Amino acid sequence: MLDPGRNLAPRYECRLANARECQAAVAIDLPIVVAVGYPRGRMLTGSLWRHDDFMKLWAGQTVSELGSVVTRTAVPLVALLVLGAGPLEMAFLVVSASLAVLLVGFFAGAWVDRLRRRPLLIWADVIRAGLLLSIPVAYVAGVLRLEQLYVVVFLVGCMGSLFDAAYPAYVPSLVGVDRVVEGNSKLATSSSLAEIGGPGLAGGLVQAIGAPFAILVDAMSFVFSAISLLIIRRPEPPRPPRTSSTRIREEILEGLRLVRRHPILVPLTLRSIIAHVAGSFYGVLYTIYLVEDLQLSPFLLGIVVSAGGVGSLVGSFFASRAIARFGFGPALIWSAAGASAIGVLTPLAGGPLLLATAMVFIPQLIGDGLQTIESVAELSLIQSVIPDHMLGRVNATLEVFSHGIAYPLGALLAAGLAGVVGVRAGIAIGWAGMAASIALLVLSPLPSVRRAADVPLVDV
Repeated sequence: MLDPGRNLAPRYECRLANARECQAAVAIDLPIVVAVGYPRGRMLTGSLWRHDDFMKLWAGQTVSELGSVVTRTAVPLVALLVLGAGPLEMAFLVVSASLAVLLVGFFAGAWVDRLRRRPLLIWADVIRAGLLLSIPVAYVAGVLRLEQLYVVVFLVGCMGSLFDAAYPAYVPSLVGVDRVVEGNSKLATSSSLAEIGGPGLAGGLVQAIGAPFAILVDAMSFVFSAISLLIIRRPEPPRPPRTSSTRIREEILEGLRLVRRHPILVPLTLRSIIAHVAGSFYGVLYTIYLVEDLQLSPFLLGIVVSAGGVGSLVGSFFASRAIARFGFGPALIWSAAGASAIGVLTPLAGGPLLLATAMVFIPQLIGDGLQTIESVAELSLIQSVIPDHMLGRVNATLEVFSHGIAYPLGALLAAGLAGVVGVRAGIAIGWAGMAASIALLVLSPLPSVRRAADVPLVDV
C-alpha cells in the first residue's frame, strides 16, 4: 500500500506521450522557471527516456525501490515471525523510523539547501547499505534482537530523512523545472515497478531463505543506487554563495515560517498530518490483519501488496494526462477521494479466503493507482512553486510533520486501540481518518489551482 500523503522520492513522475501533452506541461510550469533559475531550453523537447543522466537516476532508483519494498515487507516479518513481536513491538518499529525523521529532518532540510545534493544522496545510500547488512550478519551469528532492529530502522531512517529532503530538490536541477511532472511520473513508474515485483519477491524470499536474508536484497540495491548517482555526468549547479552567516536554527525557522503562511502548503501539511496519523494504523496493523485475521500466507501477502504496484504503475502513466486535463488541485483531490472510496473494502474484508483476498487486493490495485496520481500532482506542484533555495527545507518540514510527528503518534495510538477494539476496528479507524482528511483539501484554494501560476506568490 502506498504511504498516504507521502512524497515520492521518490517515494516520491509523469509521462508526456505527445507534443500536445508536452506543451500542456510546459504551460503549467513556465511562469516559475525564471523565478527559481533552473535549467531549461535544451530539455523542453524529447522524452526523458532519452536523457542519459536521468536514465541513470531512474535505473538506480528502480533497483533501490525494489530493495526497499523487499525490506518493507521483510522487516515486519522478521519482527513477527522470527522474534515474536506483537502489536506494541510492531509499533516501536514504526516509532523508531519516525523518531529519526523528527530528530534529523529539520537539520537535513537546512543542509540540503546549503550543500550540493548529489553527494548527500550517494553517502545516504552507502550508509544505509551497511546498516541493513548488519541484520543478516547478526542473525547468522545468533545475536539478532528486536533492539537491533529498532536501532537499524532508526539509523536507516536518519539517512532516509536526508535522502528524502535532497532527492526532490535534486531532480529539478537535473531535468529542469519544465520537466518535473514528466520526471516525477517516470520516477513514480520506478516505484510502481518495485511495488509489483518487490512484495512477491519478498514473500518468496522469506519463505525460501528466511526474512533476515531477504533484507540483503535492499542492502545491495542501495549500493547500486549509489553507483548510478556517482556516474551521472551532468554537473550539479553550485549552491548559491552564502551572503550572510545565518545560523542553521534560523534557516530552519525560515522553512517553518514559509510552510505556515503559504496558501497551498498549509492545507497540504494539515491533511498530511491527519492522513499519516490514520495511515500509521495500516503501518502497524496491516501485516497482522492480513496474516492473522484474514489468514493470508506470506506469499499471498506479497501478492496483495504487489497489486498496489500494478495500480501505481498504471497511475504513473496517467498522472501527466490527469494533471494536464484537470489541473494540479482537482487532479489531486479527485484521485484522493477515489482512493478513499475504494479503500473501504479493506476493513470490510472477510469470509472465505478467496473473497477476503479479493477485498484487500482491489483497494491495493485501484487505490494505489489513484494515490500515485495524487502524489505526482502534489510533489510537482510543490517543486514548481517553491524556490530552489528553500526547497530542501520545505521538503524536510513536510517530512518531519508527517513521518516524524504524525506517524509515530498514530502508531502508538494504533497499538493501544488494537488491544481494546481489535485489529480490524483499528484498520477501520485508519481508513476513516484518511477519508476525513480530504475535506481539508476541498476547503482550501486547491480546487481552483489548475496551474502553478494560479498559486499566489509568497515572499521568501
